[in-house]
Amino acid sequence: MRYDLSILKQIIITAAREELLPRFADVQRSTKADGSFVTEADLAVQARITHELKKHYPKTDLLGEEMTADEQSTLLTNSDSLWCLDPLDGTSNFAVGTPYYAISLALIERGVPTLGIVYDPNRDECFVAVRGQGAFLNDAPLKVRPVELPLSKCTALIDFKRLPNQLSMNLVSLQPYASQRSYGSVALDWCWLAASRVHVYLHGASSIWDYAAGQLIFSEAGGASCTLEGEAIYVNTLSKRSSVGALDKAALDEWHHWLREYLVS
Repeated sequence: MRYDLSILKQIIITAAREELLPRFADVQRSTKADGSFVTEADLAVQARITHELKKHYPKTDLLGEEMTADEQSTLLTNSDSLWCLDPLDGTSNFAVGTPYYAISLALIERGVPTLGIVYDPNRDECFVAVRGQGAFLNDAPLKVRPVELPLSKCTALIDFKRLPNQLSMNLVSLQPYASQRSYGSVALDWCWLAASRVHVYLHGASSIWDYAAGQLIFSEAGGASCTLEGEAIYVNTLSKRSSVGALDKAALDEWHHWLREYLVS
């Protein structure tokens, strides 16, 4: 089946403008079983996008973050063609008025992400990638810039909360980079890395709906990535995955080598 990018982008952008922005910093949040937050905005966006996707592509299933684990697992295992939706990546930011959150949508075909869209309504930035066809930001080609810096001069984007304790302590005490940031939206983190707004990236464990679209966008922009164990990041399961990224292979090698050396030392 062919998918019309212009239709898909419009679905995402319209949902963000009509369901997210009016509720920004003005919603009550509740806590899910896994400890993460959910708001009425998450549910409204998921319902809105699910309806629109079914209308245009009735034969393609949808896996949403706000489904049960059993529903998610069944879809991921049995569907040849599947939308993977995070209706609000960065819920904690959204609920308190921090303007760093996004809608993330990936298309997974036969176990492989083939299309990704991440939309940031606050900056009106729509990141898109199609496997083998490159990445784009608001329809302009998106390519990472070579780092051309040692790790000690790089800016690192790191989410500490799911890292091994010893590695976190080593990162804080040894600080192998020049500066460190933590923003709070995995999908958008990958896109900011693709836009060369930071040099290296680290996340201890993210879910498939967090990274499927963003990591494809980063890869198609020319970036390099792997897990802490040195494996490919994407696997077609619900298992959480660690993420190590850099704007080029040389920077990734230096960053990953340091992380492995100080993972337990």
